[in-house]
Amino acid sequence: MQIDGHHTMTYVAARLAGYGHRQASIIAYSAQYVDDATNSGVISFRNGAMYSRISSAHKMLDYRNADELANHRVWVPFHFLPGNGGKPAGENPEGTFIRKLVCHPDSHIAMAMLRACVNDHEKPYALHRLGITIHVYADTWAHQGFAGVNHKINEVGDIKSNNKSMDRSFLNKIANFFLSKSFPLGHGAALSYPDQPSLVWEYRNGLNEEVRRNNPEIFMDAVDKMCRAMQCFRGKDLGMDLESMPGLPEKDAKKIYSLIKSNRDKSGEKRHEKWLDEIKKGSFSFGPEDIEYIAKGRGSWKYKSISQLAASDTGREVFKFKKAFMSSNWKYFHDALQAHRLGILHDVLPKYGICAA
Repeated sequence: MQIDGHHTMTYVAARLAGYGHRQASIIAYSAQYVDDATNSGVISFRNGAMYSRISSAHKMLDYRNADELANHRVWVPFHFLPGNGGKPAGENPEGTFIRKLVCHPDSHIAMAMLRACVNDHEKPYALHRLGITIHVYADTWAHQGFAGVNHKINEVGDIKSNNKSMDRSFLNKIANFFLSKSFPLGHGAALSYPDQPSLVWEYRNGLNEEVRRNNPEIFMDAVDKMCRAMQCFRGKDLGMDLESMPGLPEKDAKKIYSLIKSNRDKSGEKRHEKWLDEIKKGSFSFGPEDIEYIAKGRGSWKYKSISQLAASDTGREVFKFKKAFMSSNWKYFHDALQAHRLGILHDVLPKYGICAA
């Protein structure tokens, strides 16, 4: 998913799950910031204090994407959660190890991730971890069929969709060919096809399997399950019994589905603006709200926490320490990010026979 899904759609799902504006804003900001937290390393303060944080995303042309260890630490826990072929712990899908790493919607591993998240419901960063987890959970639908490592299974050929201009684009064809043959990481070779909510498309993967995808149906299923997961979290249901939750109200569900199908701009940012407009004018049952998302610079969580305007760090900066840093959204997000990665790589995945960094 792109910013329209991870920020505004998540905000709507959180409000419909019963969260108020402030809480839903934290959840939604955290969900989107997973895609924008590209800096890692130590933050140094003038009083001698230090804070170490990790990144949850790399830009597509970042040299770290060629590093398998970096892939295991970033793409696997935050964007392409392994699905174990949809099998429970103790069972294996047919084929080689790569089949265990392929993303699968609403898998047993995804449910284990949700239960690990709700166990932190009393932590000061609980809502931030929920947002991170909802990002990963949503991507099990959008990124299904792809793995967060460089592998032939991620190759994409014969791609066709209900958007013929995208299919005919010469630049798209060149990028698809290059990424399929030289750099098949995640859904890179599929370009933005998996993240376009309104697309119905098909392709042939690197194992010569035909794959058909109906994104509107996939996204609609995802947002309903996101809402149910957040309802469970709000009720402190440690078992995460999603089927016992009401999910999306019928009228709101129809509005969400209508937006998913009609909001057809290729740009995630422009689709995001459309969602912001619908939220502002009160198109959903929780009433009109004015929300925003600023990833970097003035007004961002990072700026409010350490007063940094630059989008990236050199590693040589020394910041003034403010008492408010300790309870800032930016620090809580990074606390939650580290807790999430540790839990996925060292607690959840090993139970499914998956060793990833």
